[in-house]
Amino acid sequence: MTRHDGRANDQMRPISVTPGFTNTSAASVLIQAGNTMVLCTASIENSVPPYRMPRKEGDVVKGWVTAEYNMLPGSTSPRKQRDRSKVDGRTTEIQRLIGRSLRAAVDFEALGEHTITIDCDVLQADGGTRTLSITGGFIALCQAVHVINSARTKPTSNIIKDSVAAISVGVVNGTPVLDLDYPEDSSADVDMNVIMTGGGKFIEVQGTAEGEPFDFDTLQAQLALAKIGVDQLTAIQKKSLADAWPLG
Repeated sequence: MTRHDGRANDQMRPISVTPGFTNTSAASVLIQAGNTMVLCTASIENSVPPYRMPRKEGDVVKGWVTAEYNMLPGSTSPRKQRDRSKVDGRTTEIQRLIGRSLRAAVDFEALGEHTITIDCDVLQADGGTRTLSITGGFIALCQAVHVINSARTKPTSNIIKDSVAAISVGVVNGTPVLDLDYPEDSSADVDMNVIMTGGGKFIEVQGTAEGEPFDFDTLQAQLALAKIGVDQLTAIQKKSLADAWPLG
């Protein structure tokens, strides 16, 4: 199958990463896949939510990581209405996905009495905003951990247990493909988001048949494509973080 933008079936859109995109938060990164752009920032609080506080003497304080997600009004055409009174269901579902995906990477006891909030703001949307938010959010998370560690007398080397990245896969015109943009996503027979660790373990798989159900072989083909994408994204994360890369 020839994709509309000329990519091979196992080829991602061009990825660019700009660390330190803003200087008002503890960490930030602008990440772009094709025409999708997401700004991920990390904020650090030297405290934890009340439910994370020790319940009895001798308990260790365990840190926390949470995430928020939003699409700016100008990120789509026509204009997306700004969330003013409440967060809609889609946004809530996505930011929960981002949060639990990033939490899978963290040793909270090693993090200690800190809360890291990852904000993912979509500047431009052309498919894959949630997966790109997770991939960029992990970069911002590592930058924030680096800030915390730099302030410690004895840095902790095991706060991040493994890397996390995410990619979309799907079936378009009967063929499994990697990294769907909006034209492909809107016409796909199957749409799937796959979140994995750099070590090759699955954190979450979200897959839906938009029309006819799909078989096991089709599922396997999509997961194999996702592994190709995550491996490439992990290498990009490592290169962009340089000395702040928390793993061996």
